[in-house]
Amino acid sequence: MSCPQDWPEPIVRVQSLSNSPVVPDRYIKPPPDRPTYIPSSDISDHANIPVIDLQGLSGEDDRLRAATLSQISEACREWGFFQVVNHGVSPGLMDKTQQVWREFFHLPMELKQAYANSPKTYEGYGSRLGIERGAILDWSDYYFLHYLPSCLKDYNKWPALPDYGREVIDEYGKEVVKLGGRILKALSLNLGLGEDFLQNAFGGQDIGACLRTNFYPKCPQPDLTLGLSSHSDPGGMTILLADQQVPGLQVRKDDAWITVKPAPHAFIVNIGDQIQVLSNATYKSVEHRVIVNPAKERLSLAFFYNPKSDIPIQPVKELVTPDKPAQYSPMTFNEYRLYIRLNGPRGKSQVESLKSPRNTL
Repeated sequence: MSCPQDWPEPIVRVQSLSNSPVVPDRYIKPPPDRPTYIPSSDISDHANIPVIDLQGLSGEDDRLRAATLSQISEACREWGFFQVVNHGVSPGLMDKTQQVWREFFHLPMELKQAYANSPKTYEGYGSRLGIERGAILDWSDYYFLHYLPSCLKDYNKWPALPDYGREVIDEYGKEVVKLGGRILKALSLNLGLGEDFLQNAFGGQDIGACLRTNFYPKCPQPDLTLGLSSHSDPGGMTILLADQQVPGLQVRKDDAWITVKPAPHAFIVNIGDQIQVLSNATYKSVEHRVIVNPAKERLSLAFFYNPKSDIPIQPVKELVTPDKPAQYSPMTFNEYRLYIRLNGPRGKSQVESLKSPRNTL
């Protein structure tokens, strides 16, 4: 099974539809999947994902370090999502990177079209996930690019405009990769493993890393569609730089959708399916989705910190016991991510399909 070279239907850029009076039928979700639009002013701080100060991980205060690790452990077990502040990435670099992408998405369409992507690799300027003909689509455009391994990093596939953009994106990727390594150490320690265990399971320094910048144009009927359908992330861990001004990310918690209110210059971190598999479901990836706004566009940067693509991922033997046998069959990340490239986002159906036969009885 492999991805086709091209999309099954002509691509329509959602940005070109944002001034329409109504949402076209292709974007209208079935009634059970439609969101309730919530104005930003009505989003409560009390129903937010945990916010964790990472400064405690790098200091010499053992008590503070232990408390920070405990906060991360609890967030992973209870939410699968948390925000991090004092994470080591410069706020100025975060702002500048968002500005690069805003400028790109506001370029004339003919300049952006030069970077149009295909389902073969997804790299470039895109407007849909999945190749099902006639599928109900999401209200978003995006740009996907590879950062690691170095052999996949091709600056010619990165936007040349604005002219300072490639340099900024490169520096941003370098800093977020460092952050990903720090968080992965914390997850390893919290699982009772050596601090480098998960990094080595991902392939050591030979990991995969990629960036998807999501652009959600304003939408005339935000209660009929979604910017991104419900899904869990197929990779290892996602480090999201959300739009500070326009909330949109919703996380599923106890059968309710919680709208995340981003902390200033925070990153939102979430567990992906690969860590669910490696941890033998001690940590679980969590369904999330994106709602859209009737008056404002929204932009977010999702940085995916993934295992090397050809390493079979399976439960770590130290986390397999007679009481908790291996929950999942081995599969490489290359094989795994093909599912979403063919089918688009579909809840947690992919990781559930990996369960070992004895765990599905």
